[in-house]
Amino acid sequence: MTASTSGSPVQSNEFSRWPLSRPDSARLADRRDDQSSRPAEYSAIQRGGIRRVVAALRPASHGGLREQTFELCATLERILVEQETAMALTNMTVFLRAAADRRSVGEWLEERFPLPVKTYVLQPPCGGAAIALEAWAIGGPGLTVVRRGPHAVESAYEGMRWVHCGGVDSPAPGGYASTREALETLAAALEQAGSAYQHVVRTWFFMGSIIEPEGATQRYKELNRARTDFYRAIPFCSALAAANIPQGIYPASTGIGMQGHSVAGSCLSLQTARTDVILATLENPRQTPAYAYPPRHSPQSPKFSRAIALAVGGQVTTWISGTASILHSESRHPGDVERQTEQTIDNIAELLAPRNFRLHGLPPVSAGLGDLAKIRVYVKHEDDFARCRAICDRRFPGVPAIYAVADICRPELLVEIEGVAFSRAAAGRDR
Repeated sequence: MTASTSGSPVQSNEFSRWPLSRPDSARLADRRDDQSSRPAEYSAIQRGGIRRVVAALRPASHGGLREQTFELCATLERILVEQETAMALTNMTVFLRAAADRRSVGEWLEERFPLPVKTYVLQPPCGGAAIALEAWAIGGPGLTVVRRGPHAVESAYEGMRWVHCGGVDSPAPGGYASTREALETLAAALEQAGSAYQHVVRTWFFMGSIIEPEGATQRYKELNRARTDFYRAIPFCSALAAANIPQGIYPASTGIGMQGHSVAGSCLSLQTARTDVILATLENPRQTPAYAYPPRHSPQSPKFSRAIALAVGGQVTTWISGTASILHSESRHPGDVERQTEQTIDNIAELLAPRNFRLHGLPPVSAGLGDLAKIRVYVKHEDDFARCRAICDRRFPGVPAIYAVADICRPELLVEIEGVAFSRAAAGRDR
């Protein structure tokens, strides 16, 4: 993979990554910001007639909230216009430095982009910006995109029906109650959209004060207890794949901290009658599955898979759960953000290794870190941002990224990374 120059894309398999121009430029061109930021970027994924775009944006300007927000809006609009087909936004995740900015930003974004479902997360973007934005869009023949109530957007094409749910923010008192309320709101939104929680393949939970004590326990452990209770009777994705873990298929997931005390949530579901769609969980052979953690980490273990792989024909999409510096079930390299970042990326590489797909009963997949279309990097201390980013720039060259400040689910962990990879099934040897 080579660095992009003057508007040329960086290509990997069937998608391209583009750097973006400054707001006053009329064309896409290379941009280098000051030392505290990296170029705003997006990936465009073309699979058959369907095109997807994912943008990871932070403002270049150092102006006020309105200026930064409107810059991101203009950049996003330019991305959509530059595509080869008409694009529809499906979902956005908005990262905010201050809770007081939520109302104004919400009004501005709703006016400019009324269709997509929007999830607002109180995580300060690294580098000093007031706002950062991740957005997904889709376009192509035979596609329909429809808003299904306040918390859901449906996209349907080629016999597959996706529902993007978000915008859920539960202020109920206590970690258990707020998590349970968020889950029930997501389930109701899915039902209103003609789906159900059993079809969910990916979830996100943003928990205020995640590592703070709550009574005799910890707020994150209460999230795990609520999720365990809620998931107990749900046969996840039973129509798409036989379970390849004893407890059944759990969605890929991120459970991460944010400011405040509420729980924000979002999820993605898939329904299809196609017989050539295979959905499988992926675990890391060097890690204990999260759902099998010993009780000392959480009396009710975290119910999620390390990754979910969706194979359709020769194409594979892999959602990587929030990943940290953990081997087996134990945290590694306490106090060392650089070694934790390297270990976290090693864990992601292990998940995407072709041998790991075979280990889980899938055909060989030519996958690796270069197939990631975007990442999110959660850093506990903003002072660690530069060192963490330097490693990510080296190991994820050109990959669009959002960096945000957040507590990780264990006090000793300093960084967590998630992502989405687009790969091809291939009969080649491991690489």
